[in-house]
Amino acid sequence: MKIAVIPARGGSKRIPRKNIKPFAGSPMISYAINAAQASGLFSHIVVSTDDEEIADISRKLGAETPFVRPADLADDHATTASVIVHAIERCERLGWQVGAVCCIYPAVPFLRAPDLVAAWKLYEASSADYCFPVAEFPSAIQRALHRDADGRLSPIDPANELVRTQDLKPAFFDAGQFYWGSKEAWLGNPRIHSNGIGFVVPGWRAVDIDTADDWDRAELIHQIVQQAPDRTVRA
Repeated sequence: MKIAVIPARGGSKRIPRKNIKPFAGSPMISYAINAAQASGLFSHIVVSTDDEEIADISRKLGAETPFVRPADLADDHATTASVIVHAIERCERLGWQVGAVCCIYPAVPFLRAPDLVAAWKLYEASSADYCFPVAEFPSAIQRALHRDADGRLSPIDPANELVRTQDLKPAFFDAGQFYWGSKEAWLGNPRIHSNGIGFVVPGWRAVDIDTADDWDRAELIHQIVQQAPDRTVRA
């Protein structure tokens, strides 16, 4: 079976209660749960949390909370892979025959169910351990600049200072939305980025919400999407 695991701890520091803070009128975590439900892919949608309020809201939204995440996996040092491994082990104690697991982050207001489906198909057709969404950097990273304490700039890679941007290979970054992996991959290989295949999404949908500025920017994008959905849905 395929299961979705949404890791949603209660101790967000930069944006307090981020995972259930209202975003466009709904708890932030609702977007992850709704996308997982709409995909039709999952036998179970599990929220891994240490927080009873998050658990209660998640259950009301239709997700399951069959276990409580331990404190040592709910601090700033816990890795995504370790949280998913714990979830797999606890779900298998319930008798579930876990096959593939999709880790879906809880703060993903622009996640779309068709992306989950398309990424799953890409993963199935590949030999990679993982599949996750990526977006292209808006500028050539080969021509990035270093700025010193006095404000003076210097190329990080001087060899590319005079190379035309169109002659440089595009680079991509993790969109921070979800990760598909088999049970075996999660249990045996925590190096997601060096063992994955990328599913490309538009840059405007790759919004990593870690700060108040990120949150404000995401709300502005959401407003634009709601006002002109036909223009953005094709992107």
